[in-house]
Amino acid sequence: MDLLGAEKALHQQGYQSIACIDEVGRGCLCGPVTAAAVILPKGLFLEGVNDSKKLSPKKREKYFEVIQREALAIGIGEVSPEEIDEMNIKNATKKAMILAIENLRTRSGEKAVPDYVLVDAETLDTDIPQEGIIQGDSKVQGIAAASIIAKVTRDSQLVKLAKTYPEYGLEKHKGYGTKVHREALKNFGPTPIHRKSFLKKMVLPKPKVDE
Repeated sequence: MDLLGAEKALHQQGYQSIACIDEVGRGCLCGPVTAAAVILPKGLFLEGVNDSKKLSPKKREKYFEVIQREALAIGIGEVSPEEIDEMNIKNATKKAMILAIENLRTRSGEKAVPDYVLVDAETLDTDIPQEGIIQGDSKVQGIAAASIIAKVTRDSQLVKLAKTYPEYGLEKHKGYGTKVHREALKNFGPTPIHRKSFLKKMVLPKPKVDE
């Protein structure tokens, strides 16, 4: 499979600045949903870059640094657990993706505005021409790169949050609903960073309050 095929076709149509977007944390019980937008140089092939879920943490960290170095622009968008509860995870994911586009910046800090957007399996409310690609993170190099940026960014936040909420093992599962995480919720109750709408079917003690 030509991982640059989608971008090549768009460049041939005259588009110059193509932003690729993906998100992580959609199915987590706590923490934000995080999206990344990445604009890569025309024709650049990054050997080994793939869907972040298919890479080891060590390889993700390696490619994270490579993408940070090579990308023309990167943007991050985050939506908090509170907002996820208010608007539902699908709308929160789309908002995070729009924020990622709006936050695109070059290495020198200048705002970058794409003229086309490739999105992993979503349609966004934007005037920028776009295409949603099912399983885009395994078909399009730029979307795979965005998945890596989003994954490493969000994982690092959850490792930091683990210091505030050490009972939950966040540094290990990054907020996903593992057995360890669910047992901690049953023992200690939810924290302010948990998504209440995701816990409705669980019988839990009162929420943990920060001291």
